[in-house]
Amino acid sequence: MGAVLGTAPPESRVEPRARPGVFNVAEVLAHLIDEEDTDHDKKITVADPLLGGRGRGDRRFVLKDGTGAEFEIVGTYPLSNLLQELTLAREEGRDVVRLNAERIYEPPGARISRLIGEIFWDKLTRRVDAEHLDQVLRDEKISNKGSRYLYVPHRDAFALEYFHAAARRRPELNLTVVCLPEVITPEYVRGLVGRHGLLNLALRRTSDGHVIGTPFVVPGGRFNEMYGWDSYFMVLGLLADGRVDLARAMVDNFVYQITFYGKILNANRTYYLTRSQPPFLTSMALAIYEALPRTPASREWLATALRAAVREYCEVWIGPGRRTGTGLSRYHGDGVGTPPEVEPGHFDPIYRQRARECGLEVGEFARRYRTGLLHDPALDRFFVNDCAVRESGHDTTYRWSRRGDGGCADYVTVDLNCLLYKYEIDLARAVTREFGGALPGVAAPDADAATWSRRAATRKELILKYLWNDEDGLFMDYDIAAGERSTYVAATTLYPLWACHPDDPATRLVTQGQAERLVRAALRSDDPGRRGLEQAGGLVACTETSRGPIREPDRPQRQWDYPNGWAPHQMITWRGLLNYGFERDARRLIYRWLYTLTRNAVDYNGTIPEKLNVVRRSHEVFDEYGNVGTRFAYITREGFGWTNASYQVGLALLPEDLRRRLDRLIPPEWIFRE
Repeated sequence: MGAVLGTAPPESRVEPRARPGVFNVAEVLAHLIDEEDTDHDKKITVADPLLGGRGRGDRRFVLKDGTGAEFEIVGTYPLSNLLQELTLAREEGRDVVRLNAERIYEPPGARISRLIGEIFWDKLTRRVDAEHLDQVLRDEKISNKGSRYLYVPHRDAFALEYFHAAARRRPELNLTVVCLPEVITPEYVRGLVGRHGLLNLALRRTSDGHVIGTPFVVPGGRFNEMYGWDSYFMVLGLLADGRVDLARAMVDNFVYQITFYGKILNANRTYYLTRSQPPFLTSMALAIYEALPRTPASREWLATALRAAVREYCEVWIGPGRRTGTGLSRYHGDGVGTPPEVEPGHFDPIYRQRARECGLEVGEFARRYRTGLLHDPALDRFFVNDCAVRESGHDTTYRWSRRGDGGCADYVTVDLNCLLYKYEIDLARAVTREFGGALPGVAAPDADAATWSRRAATRKELILKYLWNDEDGLFMDYDIAAGERSTYVAATTLYPLWACHPDDPATRLVTQGQAERLVRAALRSDDPGRRGLEQAGGLVACTETSRGPIREPDRPQRQWDYPNGWAPHQMITWRGLLNYGFERDARRLIYRWLYTLTRNAVDYNGTIPEKLNVVRRSHEVFDEYGNVGTRFAYITREGFGWTNASYQVGLALLPEDLRRRLDRLIPPEWIFRE
């Protein structure tokens, strides 16, 4: 017997014992938990110990229906599926359920993909409007006493009036609606301690005149807002699942952010107002445009998105603070002081010595510094760099800590400049093909395709000059303060393979020969006999040699370093390898990652986590902030946004024979031989 749950016919609800294979939900669920959830975590996993006595924890469970027929289910995976199906039936208010074998023993790859497409995306979808405020105001990262706060841009008078009315109609929300100042300064944001809140996104009118929020997808767990670079990868997953309208709405919200907040935000909370995240807007818009019908309306939608991208590029990424004397750009941000969203105690190792020098307890020192009562120039410099790290999306890592000060703002990075090169070639191509060489609504020279082609050519030259290490065959960040190239081998070394149009060789950052050297060096560059970035479970964030030794508590493990792997690095690398014809390498890395995800889902009740330890092929990663997506009861509700996307995109790229092997959980080392 086996499968996820099916719908019981109406007559079975009246006569549950009259038909074979119909089961009482509450009874079976209670017995199943009692017998097989022996560690009492409300999941059935390989970690449940065998306790003895009635076979408790033996992964064998017998269902008996009203006719006396017995159905035996054997194994962790089908039993966890049974638990999930019973949980769904209970949540739907059903007393009885007809279980079907196809769902209980559903092939794991098909099951994971189905749940992502049918359940997870909707569970992760949010709107900022009157109906959904209670859901989207929730924020586990901060604690405000009293009111909950919603902030509206200075120039959005309609939204301000709309939300003031919503607050009056729904006093139970205890909502304070605030109009942001016309000019938002770092000092203003720092002064919001105790009053941080949600930032409004785009509103739209329906055909019947109702006002609703433009939907967006959140990563999940404590990340209950719209994130900058997460959204690109989730858009790829949405497109793989045919959710074009939801993907398009994500871009609409980014256009709103650029229009009213001046940038794509790290995320739409007030404590993120001073920083952006890695830029992917042109890639998002063009991927969605390819899925739209070619109509004047879709063409105008693309023009709107590209105009916003031009503004973001000019005002943010090559503007003051981020463009450097090399001609390349860096992550920077404008925040001052401690990031409010970080949990208490995170920076205590940084504060401790300074507190002793001031004769203060660590907690009191932190409070005074956080509220601006105490000034410390050295800490100010540290937090400028910390803000840059968070803008990079790689928070945190030892990648920029050569001098021990977390100096991200001192580096022009491979990833950021490849992303900006992609903006330049995307704008040159789209403006030429769709708008006759000049983007409407943009002043020259930024309207002209020729301008973007020249900018791309210049950036390509600078990337190769500053970031390409010809001796090692790798791309590495450049330290502008020290005037030297980093030696830290990170997964971002492969971004140049992604940043091109595969059908136009002129847009490639590297030659085929350089690409071959890069792939060989990156995937295997490390100590003799040990893989480099390629590990058993996929691509690791950096090599072990680059990360260096871990010494608790002075040099703790960072989550964006070895041995951890992340979905965005996988997806960028897969596409980059395919761009240059490295199909076998791409399929091998895809299979390693999907195998690791599938193995963990099969063994741990369907878990789809934020990140993975790709060396041990494990979801048990609890460095710094834990691992979103691993804590749930009975059934995972949403997975994690970009990990969900990586599963859907990866499956679509695998040939059928590898998908069959994935369902059979055949380890990659049995398939791919050196």
